[in-house]
Amino acid sequence: MSLRKWGLAFVAAITLSGGLAGAPAWGREQADAATAVLQEVPLSALPQQAQSTERLIRAGGPFPYEKDGSVFRNREQLLPVRKRGHYREYTVPTPGSRDRGARRIVCGGAQPTQPEACYYTADHYASFRRIVADR
Repeated sequence: MSLRKWGLAFVAAITLSGGLAGAPAWGREQADAATAVLQEVPLSALPQQAQSTERLIRAGGPFPYEKDGSVFRNREQLLPVRKRGHYREYTVPTPGSRDRGARRIVCGGAQPTQPEACYYTADHYASFRRIVADR
């Protein structure tokens, strides 16, 4: 049987069997991450350093680290997918750390001092929780 016939037979078999039922759809992981519901955390439940960083964000600084306010690219797409430049990252100081540590606040929106939403990560972008106002 020629290669072309094998290809046609394969396509026919897949079509007749209902497709690749067990296989994930192309891009599905990204779509799932983009629509995933993030856990929420009240601002008052965050470490004091995170609360101070959030106040600095709303005041427009001054920020203690040079990279604060830089664009966060959301490569892992754990946050809702937006255009590049939507998200900015800010360091949350970690007591005793010699470097910037792993804690960050990432905020999104057109106005950095009036973000639409902010997210806290204690594990250097491996997970996020949406910061909400205290109730």
